[in-house]
Amino acid sequence: MRIDEIEVINLRFTYPGERGFAYAGGVATGRLTSLVRVHTNTGHVGLGAAYSHPDIVRTVIEEHLKPHLLGKDPRDVEDLWWFMHRQTRWYGRKGAAVSAFGGLETAFWDLRGKSRGQTVAAMLGAERSSVPVYASGLLWHDTLDDLTAEAMRHVSNGFQRVKMRLGKSEDEDIAMVRAVRQAVGPEIDVIVDASMRYSVDVAERIGRVLAEERIFWFEEPFEPEDIDSYLALRGRVHLPVAAGENEFGLEGFRELLRAGALDIVQPDVCRAGGIGPTFAVGKLAQEFGASVATHTWSDALALTANAHVVASLSNGLTVEMDQTGNALIDDLLVEPLRVKDGVLQLSDAPGLGIELNQATIDRWRVSPIATVADGNYSDFVFGSAYLGSTPPYRATSPDLATMS
Repeated sequence: MRIDEIEVINLRFTYPGERGFAYAGGVATGRLTSLVRVHTNTGHVGLGAAYSHPDIVRTVIEEHLKPHLLGKDPRDVEDLWWFMHRQTRWYGRKGAAVSAFGGLETAFWDLRGKSRGQTVAAMLGAERSSVPVYASGLLWHDTLDDLTAEAMRHVSNGFQRVKMRLGKSEDEDIAMVRAVRQAVGPEIDVIVDASMRYSVDVAERIGRVLAEERIFWFEEPFEPEDIDSYLALRGRVHLPVAAGENEFGLEGFRELLRAGALDIVQPDVCRAGGIGPTFAVGKLAQEFGASVATHTWSDALALTANAHVVASLSNGLTVEMDQTGNALIDDLLVEPLRVKDGVLQLSDAPGLGIELNQATIDRWRVSPIATVADGNYSDFVFGSAYLGSTPPYRATSPDLATMS
């Protein structure tokens, strides 16, 4: 098997009226992702995804790495990963370059599985073919009634675990948590994401409430670089602390785990460097007694790849499933992802076991010569008009500095 062609397909989905959801970064107008297709001389096509600046992803893959990879055997996944890492080291090691070649690495795993007639999960040693998933949504609403109505909708759609976003103010955050817990009842797991807006003191105070409400985990109270605050918080709250969606590669997670900063790590195949590195993060987490709950906020291909990794890990806890009406999640696959009783069943077809919906690709595809249109894409904002005007975080104690 040899690589004949590599293409990057940048997709831009826009919410109806360019108004999706409100959050700490403003109002999301749409979503972005980059798909990777690796064509081979055997007719097999490998599929991958990268979640980063779309123009940079295309440049790294098509203009830098592609000429080096044509003619290579994509099944040599580990050797090719190290080759790509070394080729991009001077401008990579983290960020867009790692996400870009991670998309290629995922496609190589897909091709390895297709050539062997095995699923990616099976090649990683999985003993299960399904994984728990949670509904990721519950962003900022105008009223608590709207928030709890959304929570109940996710439960009625088959989810047994939901994630909500905090970061408005201390009083509002506590009110939102209590309202959602009361609405869904004690049998549904509730996860909270603090949107990186807390100080350690605020996180400790809110953490006490979260523990009382039996919150499943406490996610990203601080900026990803602030390891000391994560370490301090773990000794002050009695519930799991989670982070990692903003980290890249095994080395970054090794630093977090060695420091004892987290109970749950959240790598993402389409950000952390591919399937192999994400699996390696999971194995390393086992050594430190930590669980793995992969992040996904881009597309259904990435979600599927993350699910294969979680299925292969004994400490694989759950997979994130965006429920904001994102067509790149809901409509990207010929066979849409289905959740029943809180569980996602993986296909037994070789590789990732998925087929892309060409109609969805055609609808949301961005021309290769076009730059990203201005808008707020949740993790990426293009154009100053779309920057959020969220006020500083309001803590209850007036002597504490507010968080921007």
